Amino acid sequence: MADRKEKTFRFVIVGGGIAGVTCVEQLSSQIPSADLALITAGPHIKAVTNYKQVSKTLEEFDVEEQPSSVLEEKFPNLTVIHSAVKSLDTQSHSLETTDGRVFGYEKLCICGGGRPKLLTQDNPYVLGIRDTDSAQEFQKRLSKAKRIIVVGNGGIALELVYEVDGCEVIWAVKDKAIGNTFFDAGAAQFLIPSLEADKPERAALCKRTRYTTEEPAPGGSQTFTADRNARRQGTGPTEAGSALGPDWHEGIVLRGAEQGTRRVSLEYQCEVEQIFTSEELLKSPQQTLRPENVGSWPVYVQLTNGKTFGCDFVVSATGVVPNTEPFLHGNNFALADDGGLQVDDHMMTSEPDVYAAGDVCTACWEHSPMWQQMRLWTQARQMGWYTGRCMAAHVLSEPIELDFCFELFSHITKFFNYKVVLLGKFNGQGLGLDYELLIRCTKGQEYVKVVLSGGRMVGAVLIGDTDLEETFENLILNQMDLTRYGEELLNPNIDIEDYFD
Repeated sequence: MADRKEKTFRFVIVGGGIAGVTCVEQLSSQIPSADLALITAGPHIKAVTNYKQVSKTLEEFDVEEQPSSVLEEKFPNLTVIHSAVKSLDTQSHSLETTDGRVFGYEKLCICGGGRPKLLTQDNPYVLGIRDTDSAQEFQKRLSKAKRIIVVGNGGIALELVYEVDGCEVIWAVKDKAIGNTFFDAGAAQFLIPSLEADKPERAALCKRTRYTTEEPAPGGSQTFTADRNARRQGTGPTEAGSALGPDWHEGIVLRGAEQGTRRVSLEYQCEVEQIFTSEELLKSPQQTLRPENVGSWPVYVQLTNGKTFGCDFVVSATGVVPNTEPFLHGNNFALADDGGLQVDDHMMTSEPDVYAAGDVCTACWEHSPMWQQMRLWTQARQMGWYTGRCMAAHVLSEPIELDFCFELFSHITKFFNYKVVLLGKFNGQGLGLDYELLIRCTKGQEYVKVVLSGGRMVGAVLIGDTDLEETFENLILNQMDLTRYGEELLNPNIDIEDYFD
């Protein structure tokens, strides 16, 4: 492969998602003269916009799809190569793309992201939601649907179940409570009433057109369009688009075929046992499986709790697996238990001159006691940014320290129209039984949970407009002994900030 190199770049970044694009931006600003290539399968890249540093570690931003030409205009040293990667040869420092071209690199960063863990690979009635194309497909199918089954308990499942209107939703959750990646059963109970209530009216206009590849219509009305010519041919596992941004559902109408509002029924502690078409079910020897009205739905799902439901289609929202596929063959990457490329505290993999960032990698350095990796937007941006700094520092022979963002886990998001802030070991991760909880809950307004260990705050969940995030972030970072405050710590009549500023 080495002797067919079309061109050798100083830096090559693979993947046009948040991690890859942030890495490109960071490298270009640090070494503006370096020859840089971004290899990405789709015509669009994901860019961070409206970035706001909320506190020391908390950040908020929007994710916007942009044509890759926007990046090339910004950085004259950058070449964008539109193709997926077919193979990597770390010995000869070269990559082959699916269109048969070969490029060399001095330093490589793999930002291949994650791909959906689908319930089943080739069932036309099972839809995974991961990128913009699949969100468009979902919207199209939903408009004709009367009932869907959503399987999964992560961020996309939570958002989707809340956003869908005019369609019955059966939500199968493998845990005892919803959203257990993000919060505990108490917070889940706080949020559940929002599924039954009518949603607050949305402002008619979203602050920007989100997933469109055409010009917005005159008068600023919003359409959800897909430029069909720009869609890639073939969507094999290596050619998935970049993941959806936070608020991906804003500005798209998620409406089913039924009149009236949504109806959500929850099935807890169960997974999918089997998926049948109505023909298969009619032929099924297990007569017990047959729901009364067999044949009236195109697809049936049997759950491990013994119940079988018919529906128009199934949404698989069961998380992602690191998309390492095209990079492993013929190379010696150390992989973590979760399938990610192992990286050290300089974001380097086990192969020389190869770095990785975002969902494709697993942080294998000794973590700060208050940090854990979760495959989220904020971490993809932080890792991409830090990896760009590490690559530049190595080339310039400069020392580099582990970035401060890895001191404390922090994340801001929105679920069921509430602001949600997660800090530190917000679910007592890794603490065994050695922690206590303080909780304050005002129905329909706020839910505040603090995790204390040895009298010191180690984590918090804040739902609603609590304005406590900065104070709590400081208390976790400075590890002050809070024993003498006891329950008073969450007394709403005490302005806690006055204590600790």
